[in-house]
Amino acid sequence: MEVYYTDYAEETLKDREISKENVELALLKPIVLSDGKSGRKIAHRLFGDKLLRVVFETGAKAYIVITAYYTKPERYIWK
Repeated sequence: MEVYYTDYAEETLKDREISKENVELALLKPIVLSDGKSGRKIAHRLFGDKLLRVVFETGAKAYIVITAYYTKPERYIWK
């Protein structure tokens, strides 16, 4: 599937120093995939001691990245 980035996503990735490679790895091989608001999905992937959360929508044969951010893994522990 193709990966597209909204203008907002492009801006926030740059500001937050998140690589597109990490975003795409999280999308393609998430450790957890959860439901977000308004029908969106959230892909989670660990990078070192940080958890990357990628908020996205799916379109016709494409992922549309809305935003992404690093956070502490302990905020999102699944049991």
